[in-house]
Amino acid sequence: MQSHLQVKSPKWMAAVLMFGSFIGLFGETALNMAMTDVMTDFTVSPGTAQWLTTGYLLVLAILVPLSAYLVRWFTTHQLIVGALVISLIGGLLAAISPNFAVLLAGRLIQAIGTGIFLPLMFSAVLMIFPMEKRGPVMGIVGLVLTAGPALGPTIAGLIISASSWHYIFWIMIVLYVLLLIVGAPKMENVSAITKPRIDIVSLLLSTIGFGGFVYALATLAERPFSDPLVWVPLIVGIVALVLFAVRQFKMPEPMINLHVFKYPMFTLGTVLMVATLFMILSVAILIPLYLKSVLAYTAIAAGLLMLPANILNIIMSPLVGSNFDKIGARVFTRIGFTLITVASILMLLILSSTTPVWQVAGTLCIFFVGVSMTIMPSQTNAMNQLPPQLYADGSAAMNTLTQVAGAAGTAVAITMFTAGQDSYAAEHGAGQPLDMLAYGIQHAFIVVLVVAIIGLIGSIFIKNSRPSH
Repeated sequence: MQSHLQVKSPKWMAAVLMFGSFIGLFGETALNMAMTDVMTDFTVSPGTAQWLTTGYLLVLAILVPLSAYLVRWFTTHQLIVGALVISLIGGLLAAISPNFAVLLAGRLIQAIGTGIFLPLMFSAVLMIFPMEKRGPVMGIVGLVLTAGPALGPTIAGLIISASSWHYIFWIMIVLYVLLLIVGAPKMENVSAITKPRIDIVSLLLSTIGFGGFVYALATLAERPFSDPLVWVPLIVGIVALVLFAVRQFKMPEPMINLHVFKYPMFTLGTVLMVATLFMILSVAILIPLYLKSVLAYTAIAAGLLMLPANILNIIMSPLVGSNFDKIGARVFTRIGFTLITVASILMLLILSSTTPVWQVAGTLCIFFVGVSMTIMPSQTNAMNQLPPQLYADGSAAMNTLTQVAGAAGTAVAITMFTAGQDSYAAEHGAGQPLDMLAYGIQHAFIVVLVVAIIGLIGSIFIKNSRPSH
């Protein structure tokens, strides 16, 4: 049986999809470096400002489950053009935003475009490359997934120091226009247009479920758990997700075919992906905050200090991809999660208001080498176990959960950071603001360590999966 679809230029198609996804993922964290500037410009609190990242991820979490429908209703070309136009409109709104509300609206519209692009990249790449070429290609997909959010603060730091944060959006607009002119016309359709009946109840349940869950986590940054604004959406979200899952199993044509989770390596691979994305997004918000507010580095310096780790990730990801078939997910994920766990322990030990910066940059390098060994192997091993007809469903399920994980990572990091500062102030008073900030960031790394250990335990159970047909 042929494991892929014949298209005229698979590499060009993959490049356009990856670049579009990269811009969107870069947008996830690009504003982390500008957070202090945005807070000053629009006089908003850190809890409010973090909605620029959390809100973006929230829209992705709501929209990605829809992708399984979208690819069966619209051609690949229509979806790519639509995603680029929507991203352009959002970018334009954010670039000219006179106040925080318009900036947030622009971000949310941009996220809709990314939410269409991301799952499309996954399922299309799996469709157009044969099994034996999948390792290296998925290595680059893994790189897009990690380098987008990880490079966000570095590139944004350079842009902010040269001009203002508005230019982050102007540059994204130029790239979107380029993709529309150069990339979109050559896109071929890779999905079967079956136009399934859209189940409004499933749509509502997934929106309320994922939306409620992420909203509750994000609100925790400013309010205690006992506040109804936190626990009510959390409970409503969890109930809606349970009802959503039950409904999917009963439907002849489900919105997302949850039978993908009957494949054990798919389920475990998704858990490892979720753990890794949670940690990447946590680190992407905590380290810029630490370098800028505690060690008093400028945006450009903070961005450059994070660059060595990103370069290592960029070098390692294709290497891991090209050696994936020989070495397998089992070995890679174990080494990867061991390195991430070591890096998380080091962060807990070294972070203070007087830490030499080389220690932070060095630990970040260990962290990202670990990440390069977990993302692509977990993802490819998971998808390899699925039969081709379940790629779109597997992709939608995996992407939804990883975006929820990203939103949770951002929200939980800020919540733990705030809680750490509060407990420091209660014990020592607020006389040492730098020590208090450093303690807050160190406190937030506890969660990163816990998730790293969960990933490490999970990696012990990985078996190298052979593709199902």
